[in-house]
Amino acid sequence: MLKEGWLVAGSLRGSAMSIENSNTSPVEDKVQGWQDNIEARVRGIQTGPYARILKMARKPSKEEFRQTVIVCGIGMFILGGIGFGMLYLMDNLLPSFFAWLIGA
Repeated sequence: MLKEGWLVAGSLRGSAMSIENSNTSPVEDKVQGWQDNIEARVRGIQTGPYARILKMARKPSKEEFRQTVIVCGIGMFILGGIGFGMLYLMDNLLPSFFAWLIGA
């Protein structure tokens, strides 16, 4: 008898909770609106002007990926060298040049 009452109470509690959760708060409505907006944009991309580009896109081969990594690495070293050179000039050579220029 006690076991049956417990099951009934448990099932009633679950239904009461689902009824309470059916009312949404303004925050939940706002977030749901954001999600609907994002989903609409994603659907628009699939049929919009970028659809052709996305359909043509493919995963690069190992060789293409390797070449891309090498070229990007060389570019980073060149930019780092330029930055290091500018730092050296600003710290060592240019202060004495500006001191000479203003006569200090």
